[in-house]
Amino acid sequence: MRDIVLLPGFMCDETLWADMRPGLDALGTLHFGDVCRDDTLEGMARRVLAAAPPRFVLVGFSMGGFVARIAALLEPDRVAGLAFVASSARGYSDAENARKQQRMGASRGPAKPGEQTAALSLHPDRERDPVLVGRLRSMARNLGPEVRARQLALIRRDGYADLERVACPALVVACSHDRARSLEETRQMVDHLPDARFELLADCGHMAPLERPAELTAILANWIAGAGL
Repeated sequence: MRDIVLLPGFMCDETLWADMRPGLDALGTLHFGDVCRDDTLEGMARRVLAAAPPRFVLVGFSMGGFVARIAALLEPDRVAGLAFVASSARGYSDAENARKQQRMGASRGPAKPGEQTAALSLHPDRERDPVLVGRLRSMARNLGPEVRARQLALIRRDGYADLERVACPALVVACSHDRARSLEETRQMVDHLPDARFELLADCGHMAPLERPAELTAILANWIAGAGL
């Protein structure tokens, strides 16, 4: 049975994948990468690799996709396949870095996403869904302000050229109503990956594992089967 390593996004924990577990468990043995104890993407990637099995399929959601890209380049012989969900390889702009600095200054406060953050993470029709918003807040609360500060400190440089060195089969999943990642920046990954498949999740905001778990699981399963992973 294959091994699958799952990497969550910003202020998300293992429960991000809870609704996908039945389908994912049928695909292989699941491992949950730790992206909470480092304040650099390379540090996160090295920690994930240190705990991962000898060879595995790597799935990165959002911020986890940035970590996954680095991990695959650090030890390419170990990564059989690489899936990016609602992610990109675009670096931060000066304005985004300035906003991050402001958020870092407030990171000592209660670690729960505000109304605007939760709203932008979800499809516009679900931005006030009490269950989904509650799950986002629960993950942030469980992780706490120290993890938030470390993840806000991440330096994100443009990595599209790096994707051209990814040798394994890749999957890029974009979301139709993602307000955290533009469709253009996600699709651009496919242009740089040597062997990539693109899928678009319809009627979905940024939080694909929460909003469209069955559809995302099916996409991953079809890709794994089609790529012979």
